[in-house]
Amino acid sequence: MSLPENPQFETPPLSSEPQPAPVVAHPLPPQFQPIAAPGAVENPVWSGWDVLRIAVLAVASVAAFGVLLILGAHILLPRSGGKGDAALPAILAQFLAYVVVATYMVTLVEGKYRVAFWPAIRWNWPRSQWKMLSLGVLVLLAVSLLGRFLPMPKSTPFEDLFTRPLDAYIMSVFAITFGPLMEELFFRGFLYPVLARRMGVAWGIFFTALPFGLMHMFQYGYAWGVVLLIFLMGVVCTAVRATTGSVAASFLVHVGYNATDMLLLAVATGGFRHMEKAGVLLEWLKLATRY
Repeated sequence: MSLPENPQFETPPLSSEPQPAPVVAHPLPPQFQPIAAPGAVENPVWSGWDVLRIAVLAVASVAAFGVLLILGAHILLPRSGGKGDAALPAILAQFLAYVVVATYMVTLVEGKYRVAFWPAIRWNWPRSQWKMLSLGVLVLLAVSLLGRFLPMPKSTPFEDLFTRPLDAYIMSVFAITFGPLMEELFFRGFLYPVLARRMGVAWGIFFTALPFGLMHMFQYGYAWGVVLLIFLMGVVCTAVRATTGSVAASFLVHVGYNATDMLLLAVATGGFRHMEKAGVLLEWLKLATRY
């Protein structure tokens, strides 16, 4: 007896035509994978060696431009030889060096790794900008209070940049714009995610803030108390970057910190015209880092 025909059990006709190979899903290469959400494991496209190259370039550029501009200023614009004569060339040297470093950063990310720069460093502009700025103000007040219990130097090389009002105003603008921008791009944008990927969030925060503090030693006469305050400020900025997943957030904290410091100093010295009066403010602030 033959079985009744059932279309569900019909065998598809054989075909001599070649069948297409099955599609196998492959993971995207790292440079095309989406950026991880805040709190997830960091996985930047660049390596620790890339970060080291950026650091070396920054140091070499600042040194090279500094020597060239200071020598040029003494040759072309001879002055009385006062301690403030090198202030403007030093600020300009740092600005030019940062332009070189910023160009290299963008070229590295977009040229070598073929990724858009701002999403790659997780700029991620926060919604609560004023909260981040206010946090910077609170951090300044907190470290200033702590500074009252630490040994602080009477004077530092950084004060030489405020000898003349014009130099002081230029330095103030730099300290609340390009200066914190470049520091946040390097430390919180490039360095932190590499360290966090290898060491975890806690150690990543610590070892990001440590070189951030040590970097300012020369400016403050190698005073360990000041370096400690800058380190703590760096811990806060890096913690903000880690918890919000936003370099822009840590940048705003940095700006709020520096802007408050510059404003208080300007008010205390009559618009930087009487820097001898800065001692009153500095005694209260205990030379908390300005930049």
